[in-house]
Amino acid sequence: MSGDEALRRWTSFAVHDESSAARWLREQRHGGEQGRRCGFAVEEADPSRAGGPPVGHAVLKEVVAGGPSAEVGYWPVARARGRGVAPRTLRALSDRAVATFARDGLTRLLLRRQAADTASCRVAEKSRHDLAAVLPAKPPACP
Repeated sequence: MSGDEALRRWTSFAVHDESSAARWLREQRHGGEQGRRCGFAVEEADPSRAGGPPVGHAVLKEVVAGGPSAEVGYWPVARARGRGVAPRTLRALSDRAVATFARDGLTRLLLRRQAADTASCRVAEKSRHDLAAVLPAKPPACP
């Protein structure tokens, strides 16, 4: 991930060595233990490519019992881009979230993306996530 320019540019985490990767994994696990997030490794759908390292990450976060909304997020690794991995991942995560939490009051999924990240905007459109609003930047975490 450290050599992936797109991930460095468009995501808020910094993984550049084993230590920072371990820290990121601990943060994911901690968020899951607290019930703030459900993270998933994305694996190859093509059986001829299966068994290798994950091709991305998907997350459902800010799920609150009885709350009307939650946030979804994703990122594909470089070798998975352009093959439809991200839209399929986002659709699957969104469908699963609605099926699981709608009876508890979930009516809306939020997907925050950078307006200048055209690839991510295309993924959102392909995944039925319509643009609802443009939020102001919140530096330094978000450009």
